[in-house]
Amino acid sequence: MHEMALCESLLQLIEAEAQQHGFARVTTVYLEIGELAGVELAALKFCFDVVTKKTVAHNSKLRIVVVPGASWCMPCATQVAVKQRHQPCPHCGSHQLQVVAGDEMKIKELEVV
Repeated sequence: MHEMALCESLLQLIEAEAQQHGFARVTTVYLEIGELAGVELAALKFCFDVVTKKTVAHNSKLRIVVVPGASWCMPCATQVAVKQRHQPCPHCGSHQLQVVAGDEMKIKELEVV
């Protein structure tokens, strides 16, 4: 389950920000996760609660914004929406697609006290 490792890395980033900016507690974490990132959201939420126990983010809310997947179709020379990797172009059926959005995971915002 790579979601546990993702949450551990997420906590390291949060703790570094807490030390750098001097806040005592995080109340809400806003994450942007692309629908092509290969992250199971339910597992991520569960792991986040486990990893953040007795930390600066203990009992914080995890708010996830899902970023739609998009790829550049080389034959069509246009950007197309995709729901999963290795999906053919919805216009021409080509598999020559380059992902341009939806594979990221980043902290968008922290609410702190």
